[in-house]
Amino acid sequence: MRGIDNLLRKFRRSLISLRGGGGAHTGTMSAAPFSYSLPARPIPLEGAWDVIVAGGGPAGCAAAAAAARDGAKTLLLEATGSLGGMGTSALVPAWTPFGDGERIVYRGIAGKVFEASKRGLPYSKQDDVNWVPIDPERLKRIYDELVTEAGAEVRFNTMLASVERKGEKIDALVVANKGGLTALRAKVYIDATGDADLCAWGGVPFHKGDAKGKKLMPATHCFSLSNVDIAALQQGPALHASNPESPIFAILKSGKYPLIPDAHICVSLIGPDTVGFNAGHLWDVDGTRPETVSRALVQGRRMAAQFRDALAEFFPAAFGNAFLANTGSLMGIRETRRIVGDYELTLDDYVARRAFDDEICRNAYFIDVHWAKDEIALNPEEHENWDANCLRYGKGESHGIPYRSLVPQGLENVLVAGRSISCEQIVQGSVRVMPVCLAMGEAAGAAAAEAARLREGRVRQVDVGALRERLRRAGAYLPPLPSEVESLAGAEVGAAV
Repeated sequence: MRGIDNLLRKFRRSLISLRGGGGAHTGTMSAAPFSYSLPARPIPLEGAWDVIVAGGGPAGCAAAAAAARDGAKTLLLEATGSLGGMGTSALVPAWTPFGDGERIVYRGIAGKVFEASKRGLPYSKQDDVNWVPIDPERLKRIYDELVTEAGAEVRFNTMLASVERKGEKIDALVVANKGGLTALRAKVYIDATGDADLCAWGGVPFHKGDAKGKKLMPATHCFSLSNVDIAALQQGPALHASNPESPIFAILKSGKYPLIPDAHICVSLIGPDTVGFNAGHLWDVDGTRPETVSRALVQGRRMAAQFRDALAEFFPAAFGNAFLANTGSLMGIRETRRIVGDYELTLDDYVARRAFDDEICRNAYFIDVHWAKDEIALNPEEHENWDANCLRYGKGESHGIPYRSLVPQGLENVLVAGRSISCEQIVQGSVRVMPVCLAMGEAAGAAAAEAARLREGRVRQVDVGALRERLRRAGAYLPPLPSEVESLAGAEVGAAV
């Protein structure tokens, strides 16, 4: 806790702007000044499941696998042609840390995916836990096996088209794919879209950005370069902006590569002679507005080409013969909607390392906020110092994520997993990353299976104590709560008497 109070005072203005708040948006399909009414027509009802998961990123894959593992007939819907989301289709090149400095925090399904993804990596050791590179093709297959071997069905290239609500329950989803429009029903639905599409279209209130619905974190279009001289890269200056000798500063100073906007550059050795890049920012990109994402994809591909050319000029020993091998087919979106849930995870919770009676996983990642462009202009000094001084935990520290943050207000048979859970905007900077999304997804899937089997789909009636025990048995890291320690101590005293 030492130094946190000074940090909060120092960044008070910027923290307040990032805490969200204000009125929530009404969850509806996007409004337009003109409308077109579809003629009434029957839509084929393809089938019914216990659990339907919308979105096949880390949270959705873990949710589908956990639900199927626990006996639920499960369907996973994915809009692209592969599972994994940011780590595969978006080419995010590395896992954020899986530990708290003393232990692995993201275990269970998360741990299995992580361990499998490390096997065979040429530049990584099996006991590495921090910023481990990702081979996106290998990770696609890992997610395929995770979901299908658990017994869940998968529908690729299938987009959510409409959410049909009756009262306080979602009655059906309408999806679109090459088969046309079809309706799907389930007892419980899990929104793992990353953008809370299912919830928003189903009428759940949500926040997006700051209190005015603006100031979203920028996006990044990740890419990979091949034919890199890895020995020269490892012996040369580090590219990260924390190194004052990084070539990125000479690139920016030259003015020759105007599409490279700033010094954000992170690299990972993802394969033989191949380097993955999380580099550059694309501002004013809203993942719920396709026109902004489309513009950013075009700009991002051009930016990636300029990065290749710039590095070939300013770091020729490593990149002189490199070529642009791939750019993400998905934009690297950091934030969009956050649902209004039964509990909003707050900055105070994060700072206090708070535990909750209903926590379903722990999180140890720092508050990783990429500032909106106008915030940088308003607070240049804070921005310059943010990365070095932002809120981080000490060794062995983490906070809980309560089950209530996964439960959207106004709906009985829906759970949310991933970056769209109910939290303040600044806290979303911590809970948005892949390891904790896997952990949340496993919890949501296990809870959905119970709700479908025993609770008539009502997710608030899930026995969270039993859920926690089930997750522990599956390998999740859930340290005993004070109430559980007291109960155990009381039982031991009673046995002794």
